Amino acid sequence: MSQAGPMEVTVKERAELALNDDFLRKAVKFTTERLRNGKKSASEEHGNWDEWRERGRQIRLHTIAHLDYYLNQFVDNARANGVHIHFADTSAEAAAIALNIAAHKQASSVVKSKSMVSEEVHLNHALESAGIEAIETDLGEYIIQLAGEAPSHIVIPAIHKNRYQIAELLSKEAGETLEPDTTVLAGFVRKKLREKFLEADIGMTGCNFAIAETGSMVLFENEGNARMVSTVPKTQITLMGMERIIPSWTDLEVMATLLPRSATGQKLTMYMSGITGPRRSEDGDGPDEMHIIIVDNGRSLQLGNPEFQELLNCIRCGACLNACPVYRHIGGHAYGGTYSGPIGAVLTPALNGNIDEWNDIASASSLCGACYEACPVKIPLHDMLVYLRRRKVESGNGNRLEGLGMKGFAAVASNSKRFAAAVRMGQIGQKAVVRNNGISLKLGPLKGWNTYRVAPSLAKRSFRQEWNRLDEELNRHPKEMDASVKQRMERILQEREKGGGGHAH
Repeated sequence: MSQAGPMEVTVKERAELALNDDFLRKAVKFTTERLRNGKKSASEEHGNWDEWRERGRQIRLHTIAHLDYYLNQFVDNARANGVHIHFADTSAEAAAIALNIAAHKQASSVVKSKSMVSEEVHLNHALESAGIEAIETDLGEYIIQLAGEAPSHIVIPAIHKNRYQIAELLSKEAGETLEPDTTVLAGFVRKKLREKFLEADIGMTGCNFAIAETGSMVLFENEGNARMVSTVPKTQITLMGMERIIPSWTDLEVMATLLPRSATGQKLTMYMSGITGPRRSEDGDGPDEMHIIIVDNGRSLQLGNPEFQELLNCIRCGACLNACPVYRHIGGHAYGGTYSGPIGAVLTPALNGNIDEWNDIASASSLCGACYEACPVKIPLHDMLVYLRRRKVESGNGNRLEGLGMKGFAAVASNSKRFAAAVRMGQIGQKAVVRNNGISLKLGPLKGWNTYRVAPSLAKRSFRQEWNRLDEELNRHPKEMDASVKQRMERILQEREKGGGGHAH
């Protein structure tokens, strides 16, 4: 099944489907935990990770701030290397340019390495509509192509499937039953794709980074398929988001440190290819003709936008997805667009330029800030999500009951006496519904929350209540209580900082 459009169902309805899919939840949880742990180990082993994050951020900030200069430099150098450069303002234009090149070459088959931009412009559909066979050669992309689905993750497209589901898909393609063993399944795909590499008229790739100083493009991969795609067919087409530029090869060292560690926990991907133009006479392989399609598709609208310009800093590592507690429960398809997770919740409305159409996915976040902590170039996605929510409310598209609830909360929380009274009422009133230190009641605002979890109950004494009680004891018995009360106060503060809530024990 293909993804449903945002207007067909809401993000809540898509999330409901995901939450009721046990296979999906287990598969996504298993893989994201492995990726998060890998990133944590790799960054800790690196030693000065935050310094490199800041360096990466500065490179991206500088490049995007001077994007016109570096883009022109890249284009001039790439053309000097014999590359045909094309510019596409929209996704439709990008697909049309690729189809025109294919028609000029009378191509009947295309092999593709992993490219989120090609997903963004729906290139496979355009090629198939023109009668051109398009084969994904990345294992994950090949799996979801057979399933008729969009990627569920930026780096691992088939993260939502386990090996039994994959074996079922590949068995249908093979015409025989394949064992759910990774070696067997990968072996079948490898044999199948080798034939496609040799038959293909055109190879299509994405672009991780474009080096302005030499007009080169760089690909990161682990399977070697991108090298086959970019060397065996006689014609190569690369789809590149206009923001993928970095100034120099020196800057690539920083990105080559940040990207693999953030994406998969690797020090370096298995293959990193730098391609500078088509094959020269002294080269042993490579395409005779090379085209790069530079895609805007809403990116230029973010330039000069104080809320969203830093979106263009993204290096597509997927770390924010792995860190996001929402994504880890519902996977990528619930977001409804090409890009999922925290980056997708902001990038999709930005690229589409239609906030009203996509105004629900900004709510698919706990605003915990884990995405910012995981991001190798420090993109403040949580701030952007808050801005999108605010803009939704200000445009009159907010939930009326939610608005009334927030006004009520503001009225209570802005007055210390009212807030203290509300806490006391809550502590008393919850006794009727608390079971095993939690509230499982499915009523009103708690209905959605308690469908899949139990709401925590209020502590017997709040932080403020406990603090005031200890303060009173200290004032009554200053000498006797001084040392012990201070220790207890310090313990409460420490618990508060750790997220313990200052519960009394």
